[in-house]
Amino acid sequence: MEEKQESIFEKINNNIKTSVSIKLLSIGFLIAVLLIPNSMIKSLISERKINQIEAVEEVSQKWGAPLEITGPILTIPFNRTHKGVEGPYTTKHYAHFLPSQLDVKGKLNPEKRKRGIYEVIVYNSELSAEGQFEALDFSNFQVEEESILWSEAFVSIGIPDMAGIQSDIQIQFGENTYRAGSGIPVQDLLSSGVNSKVAIDSESKSIPFSFDLNINGTESLSFNPIGKTTNISLASTWPHPSFGGQFLPDSYNITDNGFTAEWSVFDLNRNYPQQWEGKAHQISNSSFGVDLYQPVDNYQRNTRSAKYAILILFLTFITFFFVEILNKKRIHPIQYILVGLALTVFYTLLLSLSEQVGFNNAYLIASAIIVGMVSLYAKSILQSSKLAMVMFGFFTLIYSFIFIILQLEDFALLVGSFGLVLVLGFCMYLSRKVDWYNIKSKEIISHAS
Repeated sequence: MEEKQESIFEKINNNIKTSVSIKLLSIGFLIAVLLIPNSMIKSLISERKINQIEAVEEVSQKWGAPLEITGPILTIPFNRTHKGVEGPYTTKHYAHFLPSQLDVKGKLNPEKRKRGIYEVIVYNSELSAEGQFEALDFSNFQVEEESILWSEAFVSIGIPDMAGIQSDIQIQFGENTYRAGSGIPVQDLLSSGVNSKVAIDSESKSIPFSFDLNINGTESLSFNPIGKTTNISLASTWPHPSFGGQFLPDSYNITDNGFTAEWSVFDLNRNYPQQWEGKAHQISNSSFGVDLYQPVDNYQRNTRSAKYAILILFLTFITFFFVEILNKKRIHPIQYILVGLALTVFYTLLLSLSEQVGFNNAYLIASAIIVGMVSLYAKSILQSSKLAMVMFGFFTLIYSFIFIILQLEDFALLVGSFGLVLVLGFCMYLSRKVDWYNIKSKEIISHAS
């Protein structure tokens, strides 16, 4: 029984040695098997990315969350009388007014903070806002003059995370200055922020206002265009802004020393009016601003590099296969597996190094280690220094090609497609005179000249 098992093993081994078809099928099977650890590596990259997001959230809780500034909004309560079965009764309602003009000038002072091995971009913002409210018109609210509660009027400013506020907020409204208090009295429009009661009456015409904000935030700063005309001007020393939201800046300038950007947004650009009652409208889906973008996202680039694993495995195995065909060498499937595992380990090495020294340096170190390891192993199994040098040049070329693709975000597909065409053309050139139907059974012999 034992002899029969040995003879079967020897038969399979001989078939792998002598049959080109079985050799190709075994190579394809090995590539499919080696994609299993590659999928595990992609899961590991995703897990590390989640850890980075958690680190950002933890820093945000202590420093200040991404900011979305809304305001100021003027709110004036009024009573409305209703007829009831037991007699008339009144209910309190709130009229909300948006400014006719809102101008904000701001400066962002970015910093890099570390949480373990993770880097988080935070900033301190110094914002100066000014503008005016037009004469208040209650004609659309169907309310009597005597029912308007002028003494309870207040101004509110929406700030999503109060932890980032660094100094008192003094609101200049009309001829008076008020210290803002925390919280929003009526959450028809805003859920978090500051407010202040203001002196106003029916005789008030155009009402100017101004206030300053010194507030910390993380990664992004945005505004809601609540003015009939909203003008925002921002400047920062951060050289990698990413403008987002519903409106792009009308003008901007980006240099190695930072950026400046200016927006002008009108009431016609958004989907809510200048005044309304209660929750008739919501301020949403109209914010715009800037993200302090990090151009080198290690995890995104690690994920992109892992997507090329099947390409590297295929090119490596097909290269070893042609070495067998063209140089009468024999390479066992176990040796293919060891080479494939070395190529797979490259991605874990790249991921761990990139968290410490950055992606580019990590790629250089990891590729040098793997290329050196596989080239030395090729020298051992092929028993040829010349072929080992050819393999070294091949691996250097392929890893350099993948690195170039990773740098070319906009043209990666184009360059990659041309690269694959060149590789396919080279394989066709090598195999142009091989008589696949007449390769000797006992020895793989090339008929290529």
